Amino acid sequence: MSMFKLFFRSLISRMLLLTICSVVAGQAISSFFWVHQFSESEKKSVIANAQHLAESALSTVVFFNDLPLKYRHLVLEQLRGMGGSRFFVSLNSEKIHINPIQDSKLKRQVIATVSEVLTAGIAADKNLEIEFSSPDDLHVLKNDILLKDLPPSWGAYSLIIPTAEPPILVLQIEVESNEWLYLAAILPPPYLLSDNQLISAQQILTLFFTTLLLLLFIYLLFRQQTKPLQKLAKAVSVMSIDLDQAPLKEHGATEIVDATRAFNRMQQKLQRYIQDRELLFRSISHDLKTPITRLRLRAELLDDEQQTERFNHDLDDLEILVKGAIQSVQDTDIHENIQYVDVLKLLLQISENRTEKIVIKPASISPYQGKPLALKRCLSNLIENGVKYGGKVDVQMVDSDEKLEIIIQDNGPGIPEHELKTIFQPYKRLHNDDQGHGLGLGIARNIIHAHNGDLHLINREQGGLEVVIIFPRNYKK
Repeated sequence: MSMFKLFFRSLISRMLLLTICSVVAGQAISSFFWVHQFSESEKKSVIANAQHLAESALSTVVFFNDLPLKYRHLVLEQLRGMGGSRFFVSLNSEKIHINPIQDSKLKRQVIATVSEVLTAGIAADKNLEIEFSSPDDLHVLKNDILLKDLPPSWGAYSLIIPTAEPPILVLQIEVESNEWLYLAAILPPPYLLSDNQLISAQQILTLFFTTLLLLLFIYLLFRQQTKPLQKLAKAVSVMSIDLDQAPLKEHGATEIVDATRAFNRMQQKLQRYIQDRELLFRSISHDLKTPITRLRLRAELLDDEQQTERFNHDLDDLEILVKGAIQSVQDTDIHENIQYVDVLKLLLQISENRTEKIVIKPASISPYQGKPLALKRCLSNLIENGVKYGGKVDVQMVDSDEKLEIIIQDNGPGIPEHELKTIFQPYKRLHNDDQGHGLGLGIARNIIHAHNGDLHLINREQGGLEVVIIFPRNYKK
């Protein structure tokens, strides 16, 4: 099953496989019925022709039996000289050994039909031998003489067809003691004595080229039809990190046009939602600054210094919350074009002048398609956290065709297991220091999610925290 998914992942490959199976099954079924019907018709013709030939042979046998012995050789010479007989006839002093052709059901039926006709018209005490022989291996007159060695004037022409090698029916009847009447003739067409295959080699060859031509046309057709679908898939992947792309052109099959139209409407709604959200936060920021400033002024007018200090402290907290919320939105929604980013170069810039605390393990990495400023801010937040709480971080990268992994390890205290699920919440802090607002991890994860990636925090067994960033590769350069 895994091999099937590997080789037939695309829609075109699966349609080609379905076409191959359909064509082969259809051709096999039709060939079976056609060959069976045609074979039965030919077999009936062969049996009927064998019966007519047996009746002619019986007439010849009766004629020679009625001839006086001294006239038989004269009649044979006249037949050879004048022609007109469908049989090669000879009187032999011995029974000729015949090398039979390959046995088959039809061959046995023909021999049984000929034997039935002959035994009904000759005496029961007459020895009768019936067999089929190949023209190249047919013995005549004597056991050491082949048909092909005789001159045409001896009647060999009646058994030789230049364009074919049909089997030859040989009848031998012992008319007198040590005197065998030898009759050899070709069955009328069709020359069919072997069991036909379900599909012949010619049919297989025809099926192969027909299927190949059909697959070529289907491939070209589906490739043309799936181009809009490929563009739609690419646009969906890019939309997760760039909502400002132009609407897709609506063309192709009806279903693809409907899907493209729905995508364009969804993208427009998301663009309006983001714009409205930014406008809302700007308005909140602007509207909150004015009352906070007024409250500060009023707090300064209070006669109680202790009360004034408490008011200012609460206002500082309120201003920090507002600034943090605005920063969270602004740091996540970075409006920049998507481009190919050299992640290794980006990490080296972050670790510049602090190589003793930030160790970047070099690796061969293909450029990644994303937003460079957003990626730099995300990686900076995570690395700074590692340096802040662990003193030193090691950064390594693992690249493949499907994904890019960035692993950041520090030697700090890690994160309690019960806090791993809540650590990304805004303003969530595990340490009582004056720096930061507890927004860095949430902002970093939002940026990673905006690139269709994922972020995992793992407490290492030997101590410290391991941050695993996984960026899926939609398109590798």
